[in-house]
Amino acid sequence: MKRYLVTIVVIFIALSGVFYYIQTTQPEYRFGLLMGGNVIMALLSVFTYSIVKQQMNARPEAFVRGVYGATFLKLMVCMASILVYVVLNRKNIHKPSLFILFGIYAVYTAVEAWLLSKLARQAK
Repeated sequence: MKRYLVTIVVIFIALSGVFYYIQTTQPEYRFGLLMGGNVIMALLSVFTYSIVKQQMNARPEAFVRGVYGATFLKLMVCMASILVYVVLNRKNIHKPSLFILFGIYAVYTAVEAWLLSKLARQAK
């Protein structure tokens, strides 16, 4: 758990730094939106880790189901958040910011799958 949390925090800080740099060089990007997405994905990664870990302790073969469920949960939260953003800001949508949100999703999902698969291999 400690290694997983450290990795998630490092990714969160790195992405926050990238977003701050983007804000200073290209202010048309929505810094608040990007940071909000970063926070939500980091929290969801920690939450889904605990769910997958509990399932793996119960039955080791439940790993795949847990990872798929976690990935699906994060995707649905990401899609719902973007839908809310689009509905609230219909006239003033910055599409590159939306694509970066999906990039945030991809980064957290890839790292989570990598770390959880490592954990599952160690559990055998």
